[in-house]
Amino acid sequence: MRAVIQRVSSSTVVVDQVEVARIGPGFLMLVAIFPTDAEREVHAVVDKVANLRVFPDESGRMNRSVVDVAGSVLVVSQFTLAADLRRGRRPSFADAADPDHASRLVDGIVAEFLAEGVDAVPGVFGAMMEVGLVNDGPVTFVLDVEGGRVR
Repeated sequence: MRAVIQRVSSSTVVVDQVEVARIGPGFLMLVAIFPTDAEREVHAVVDKVANLRVFPDESGRMNRSVVDVAGSVLVVSQFTLAADLRRGRRPSFADAADPDHASRLVDGIVAEFLAEGVDAVPGVFGAMMEVGLVNDGPVTFVLDVEGGRVR
């Protein structure tokens, strides 16, 4: 699993000119699922992101988590993060999970955030989405999760 996490002041998803998701302060999480990913990767990424201390405390230091600030997470599936760009000029997406597998795990990410008490909102799996965000910082991280562990 690969995730790009951006700290945001706000983020939205629009599909067919209709806003389908909106959050205030928190994270926009773009996620790619690989064929070997399973529930262990879901647990590892949710645990890491929910507890990542990158929100400012009263001194302005990155010392609070999305849980601490009662923030939200907008989870958007993005299979292009699984692209192999090593050869040629056209990306290969052969390493991305099939849609049924990926959809199930992306839904699992949202469900696990909710179970942890984190407000989580999904994008629309498989749709052509317009994702808007106001980057806060900017603060952006890339997480690779394999074998149930953040690498």
